[in-house]
Amino acid sequence: MNRREVLQAAGAGAALWAAGTAGGDARPASKPSAGGPADLPQVTWSRRVPLRYEADVAVIGGGMAGVCAAAAAARGGARVVLVERFAVTGGMLTTGGVANFCGQMTVQGEVFDEILAGLRAWKALGEAGRASVFHYEVLAVVLQELLLRRGVKLLLHTRFADCLLQDGRIGEAIVCGKSGPEALRAKVFIDCTGDADVARSAGFEVMKGRPADGLQLPMSIMYFVRHVKGESIGPDLPEGWFKPISRKEDLPMTSVWPDGPGGNAIKIKVPMFDSTDTESLTAAEIRSRRRMMEVMDYHRRVEHKPWRLDHCSPIIGIREGARIVGDYVLKVDDLRAGRAFEDGVARGTYYLDGHKPDDDKRTYILSQKEMQVPPYQIPLRSLVARDGKNLLMAGRCFSADQLALSSARVSTSCSMMGQAAGIAAALCVRRGCDVRQVEADAVRKIVLDRGAKLDV
Repeated sequence: MNRREVLQAAGAGAALWAAGTAGGDARPASKPSAGGPADLPQVTWSRRVPLRYEADVAVIGGGMAGVCAAAAAARGGARVVLVERFAVTGGMLTTGGVANFCGQMTVQGEVFDEILAGLRAWKALGEAGRASVFHYEVLAVVLQELLLRRGVKLLLHTRFADCLLQDGRIGEAIVCGKSGPEALRAKVFIDCTGDADVARSAGFEVMKGRPADGLQLPMSIMYFVRHVKGESIGPDLPEGWFKPISRKEDLPMTSVWPDGPGGNAIKIKVPMFDSTDTESLTAAEIRSRRRMMEVMDYHRRVEHKPWRLDHCSPIIGIREGARIVGDYVLKVDDLRAGRAFEDGVARGTYYLDGHKPDDDKRTYILSQKEMQVPPYQIPLRSLVARDGKNLLMAGRCFSADQLALSSARVSTSCSMMGQAAGIAAALCVRRGCDVRQVEADAVRKIVLDRGAKLDV
């Protein structure tokens, strides 16, 4: 199935998206945040909005990287506002239903240590005997309370819409919640959106997908089942709804995870969609829920699993959006060499987990023997947007090539990146300087003083 066929299979919205994209390519013709392809009719809009929020540091995006960035900046004495589009922070780990930490869980730094301590206090870590598995709803509460204790101002149900830029410096972000469009002014911004929303809005250069065709690392949807007794097990799909799966080899990549007593979490691979394009992301969500029902039907009808659908995560899991071009682009060869940098401020340990982006099976870009990497450092230069004076980034939109991202995107490394970016931002505010004028040694010292390990 080619890209156009995959998109068309997701419904009318996907077909419209494919028709509006040259050759059915899974990439928009120009930066989506600027209003879509340049050859479409253009409109100009202008509106005065209230300057409701002012801060030293504005963190846009409240996933693991954003939470740790905000917490670290606040500990450094900065006034911090965190903008999050959902009802809770935690990103893929909470809203996305990914209730598992990947990578090394020790010596990540004091913010991550406090998160683990909170989960342990609630007896919500180590589910089903796996040390890395946690209760994602409890994590949402732990993160919320951590941020509030540190004095971070939370703006939930609030989306980043645009930014005002002058001479490479972002002055204000336009955010939109239930109060309507409002301005947020800050001295330093940290893009933790995962999709480089702030950088793309500012017109800064980004990278996306693999060089040959722009295809991103595939998405996955998480859904959750409860085990039932005494209920007849049979077909779930009403006649005429979707396409029943009859053979195991026709299943997409499917992973089964623990989800508390009498339950499981199911993850299925959904490839060949673009998380930075409105219509493609819509198509991905449509496709993922159709596949969920088909896979669920197979497990009940063919394998006689005593499973009842409980719920589905409200957002599809995204491995790769857009990556911001920084002062340094971390490369896969850096990881393979276990490279240390003079400005190393975070550390990665996870393998090169790059699933092939053009099929839905358990296939990988690399062979098994090529996936393992030694511990490596992430330099501060990869957290500084090359085209801006006051924009840092952390999480999966940091400056890296696709294969390097496949390792560094995991929650533990994102936590370390966020902590380092927050420390750097607070130092910028304290010294009244641009982000690249902060000495990496100063950031690194604080990272180490706060309990992180950077040895490779």
